Amino acid sequence: MSQKVTIKDIAKRAGVSVGTVDRVLHNRPNVSKSSLEKVKKVLETINYEPNAYASAMAANRHCTFYLLLPKQESEDYWAEVEEGAMNAVETHRDFKINVRTIRYNRFREDSFHDACRQCMAKKPDGVIIVPATLDSTRSFTDKLHDLDIPFIFLDANVPDLKPLAFYGQDSFCSGLFAAKMMMLIAGKEQEIMLMKQTKNGSIASRQQYNREVGFRHYMSEHHPEIKIIELDLPMEKDSKVHNDLLEQFFKDHPHTHHCITFTSKAYIVGEFILHNNRRNIQIMGYDMIEKNAECVRQGSISFLIAQHGYMQGYNCVDALFRAIILKHEVNPVNYMPIELLTKENIQFYQKTQT
Repeated sequence: MSQKVTIKDIAKRAGVSVGTVDRVLHNRPNVSKSSLEKVKKVLETINYEPNAYASAMAANRHCTFYLLLPKQESEDYWAEVEEGAMNAVETHRDFKINVRTIRYNRFREDSFHDACRQCMAKKPDGVIIVPATLDSTRSFTDKLHDLDIPFIFLDANVPDLKPLAFYGQDSFCSGLFAAKMMMLIAGKEQEIMLMKQTKNGSIASRQQYNREVGFRHYMSEHHPEIKIIELDLPMEKDSKVHNDLLEQFFKDHPHTHHCITFTSKAYIVGEFILHNNRRNIQIMGYDMIEKNAECVRQGSISFLIAQHGYMQGYNCVDALFRAIILKHEVNPVNYMPIELLTKENIQFYQKTQT
């Protein structure tokens, strides 16, 4: 379509009035057969399509999208995702779209099912989902497919469930990248610590699991001589228990100077290092939440890998808007950049880049 072609141009070419062209474009009555044929012939010749934005606004449609997120804690990564989603609503405020958030406990399958039931009861126009287990997620997405409700996966992709789109990092490649960057400063070590956080023995997300797979793949291929020692800091335990476990770990492993975690809680170890003056220990982690950022500035976290939670939330809502309101196609897989933050560049990180 030529952007220079206006309704006035079409009317002139067809030899009819502007009002007649407008009635044809909007399927209104009172157009003679002769005029209709003339206008249609011109439209076919120039491959004209009505302006998508104008048509969407004229339709005056209200849309509500639902965002299914894990329950957040203070300083949580999901707050950044939600902020991005709400800003997308503000960007498209002329189109009467809304986003409602429903949260679930990531460690309880019944909590996810309850969130899905709440969502379906609201009759959503589109859904953004942080997937739970495969079976639980499939049960929900099958219902969405049956009702022709588009959905987008955020954080972790499950292509077999046929989402409209996915926004997030390539978790396996992110783990490879983390290993390669860490080994720039830890390549001569004998052992490194892998800090995990579980609840009742379960890892929080598929994404964390895939990061670890990528990390271990790189280490086995390039640094098989380095021992990876796991330390679990259970989520249900408090900071005193965590500090006691860390104290015992470093007592038992005096030659461990580098740690990594695939969660957003690197600050747990970072703050322990600062409070106990363990300056010979460094940790690498994920997500630019403020507690992590402060440890980077103080020097106890050497690297953070950012995954642009704000951009993920914003882009998911924007994609639903473009697909449902504007009737545009959207890219099915959208990987976010894998960015490395250090003390020297963290101040320049822009979480609100869109």
